[in-house]
Amino acid sequence: MTKIISTINLKGGVGKTQMTVALAEFLSLSHNKKVLVIDLDPQTNATVSLMDETAWRAKDQNGETLLQLFKDKLDKTSHFNIANAVVKKVSNVGGGIGNLDLLPSSLGLIEIQDSLPLIPAGRFYVTSPVTILRDAISGISDQYDFVLIDCPPNLGIITLNGIYISNYYLIPSIPDILSTYGIPQILGRITNFKKEIGTDIEPLGIVISMYRTQSKLHNSVIQDLKVKASQNEYPRIFKTVIPLTVRTAEAADFSVSVNTLRQKYGYGRVYEDYEILTKELLSYV
Repeated sequence: MTKIISTINLKGGVGKTQMTVALAEFLSLSHNKKVLVIDLDPQTNATVSLMDETAWRAKDQNGETLLQLFKDKLDKTSHFNIANAVVKKVSNVGGGIGNLDLLPSSLGLIEIQDSLPLIPAGRFYVTSPVTILRDAISGISDQYDFVLIDCPPNLGIITLNGIYISNYYLIPSIPDILSTYGIPQILGRITNFKKEIGTDIEPLGIVISMYRTQSKLHNSVIQDLKVKASQNEYPRIFKTVIPLTVRTAEAADFSVSVNTLRQKYGYGRVYEDYEILTKELLSYV
């Protein structure tokens, strides 16, 4: 059965996209899982981390990104074709990973996002605006072991499209005040959304990212998160922590061709941590 996981944080710059891409690559290569990445974030970082930018721009011009999917809904047209939109064999590892696919994003989603109602209520939840993505991928989702959805840093309609189809959601967060501030809002909003639409989505947990070992603030915030998790205020805190390193940022550069995940993520801690994180995730789903 396909496992669908959304990654979300209301603050940008917390390593959400890097983590989504890394999990997709490790699930595909290290664990032989068939994976689809859906990039719902208008910043398109997951998209340009997994495919050539020139090729992506051509697809965007041809209406073969998620922008066209949402435009069709607004314009009452039907130009979007899921088979044409999905990019096969993405990643800069080995010229592309055979069992890793991508449904690319578009900068134009920013405008679409503003055109859709941002905070739906009541019966609006069960109408089409939050089921657009579900309807689009219904014919292909069963082809995958995992679908990983990179959500925008908000809880608007586009994000709710991802939440609507997900079994789980994952919250990557830097262990500081600003990055963790929105966690209660995420938990509360998704809980309310779940009740209104009757979905089975569950929080998979919080993953600490961009961790600085010597930071007193980081260590203090982690302890606070663990206390809240032990009191059931927050979901589990993953045991695996992703450190802040230059290598993590460099791994997002698609233009650098590599042959293996070790070459991409380095031969030290970052590679090992992502491998352990992937195994930990698999143990929870």
